[in-house]
Amino acid sequence: MSTSMIHDIGYRHYEGRRLGRAYVLRSLYVHNLRAAFGLGRPARAKVMPFLLAAIMLLPAVGAVAAVGLADLTDPPIRYAQYAISLQVIIAIFLATQAPVLASRELRHRVVPLYFSRPVDHLDFVLAKLAALATALFGLMAAPVTLMYVGSLVNKMPHASRHLADYLAALVGCVLFALVLAAIGTVVAAFTPRRGFGVAAVVAVYMLSATFVLILQGLAEMRTEFALAGWMGLFTPFNLVDIVQVRLLGAEQSAVAVAPGPFGGLVALLLCVVLVAGSVPVLYQRFRKAGLS
Repeated sequence: MSTSMIHDIGYRHYEGRRLGRAYVLRSLYVHNLRAAFGLGRPARAKVMPFLLAAIMLLPAVGAVAAVGLADLTDPPIRYAQYAISLQVIIAIFLATQAPVLASRELRHRVVPLYFSRPVDHLDFVLAKLAALATALFGLMAAPVTLMYVGSLVNKMPHASRHLADYLAALVGCVLFALVLAAIGTVVAAFTPRRGFGVAAVVAVYMLSATFVLILQGLAEMRTEFALAGWMGLFTPFNLVDIVQVRLLGAEQSAVAVAPGPFGGLVALLLCVVLVAGSVPVLYQRFRKAGLS
């Protein structure tokens, strides 16, 4: 005789509003953006990003003070030059925070849990890239904006020129953020251990910058200045600086830049390739991790 019984424990189908893909994408983006600054995590996770953000602001504060005290007609640091001048700080921020966004789930083997819910692999990748790019953009755009506001408060002459230079610098900040986020996320995603991820991102920055600087020096010794400029395509900060100089009218900050508008177009195309190419690479990386 069977003793099986059926109990009604009150489960019902969900009848509420479906928030959809846009809500999932927005939630992933906000979660990763908060993680980039250590929000929602222990206090020690907030120290590095906020310390680096404060260091990024210090030269801008000094520039505004110098303009007000010395009655300068131009800020001591050009708007488009700011990111190049503080590239070491930006690279440290990228190296410390890219592994937080790209490899933490891989390290703890929780990526399959994301994809057990209705989360698309592409949404997962785009949210991480967008969050890191936004964090980098805020890191660079905040001091540039502070300098521009300082120029308005101090009533510096040639207001229209300052506005044009400021807007061009913001475009440069967008390019810096996208290119650096793409490179940093890809490198960190293939090094699940955070320490290795930090070291790998720093190594990519330092090796590319050092290698290009040496080759540019050798090319200039042989008076091959055009070749020295083209070598800038192989390091991210010089790459974006070429776009700023040749297409946005900024003053040159790097040692050498590719010649003419054609050099700017090539640099911009390479920026697009780097950013767009990072998406399928990360897609395959997280898709494979989601199946494991």
